[in-house]
Amino acid sequence: MSRGTERCLGAWGEALAARWLYRQGFTLLAHGFRCREGEIDLIARKDDLLAVVEVKLRSGRWEAGAAAVTERKQRRIRTALGRYLLAHPELSDCRIRFDVCQITAPDGTSTARPELDYLENAFY
Repeated sequence: MSRGTERCLGAWGEALAARWLYRQGFTLLAHGFRCREGEIDLIARKDDLLAVVEVKLRSGRWEAGAAAVTERKQRRIRTALGRYLLAHPELSDCRIRFDVCQITAPDGTSTARPELDYLENAFY
């Protein structure tokens, strides 16, 4: 799969996850936040809860997307969140939760009904 195709598929998966969060009452604060230390797919807020979401899209059932969020990736997400919070001190009183949204889409963006599994508190 080409890098452009991967990016397109990733953006599609992140949009699905963002819609799901919206339906749960969250407000999307950031999408694709990037800094030198790492990146965060989605940052959403509901009341005093800040959900930091890693989206993993898979085309097959053989590999769990959440398993791809390695310890190294978790560290990079936490570090990137620190950078984000420095720029947004108004969020300093929020509780933080690290979630993983796993999407299974066997036919990529052509999948009629992608499966979405949302794992709250997937890591700390």
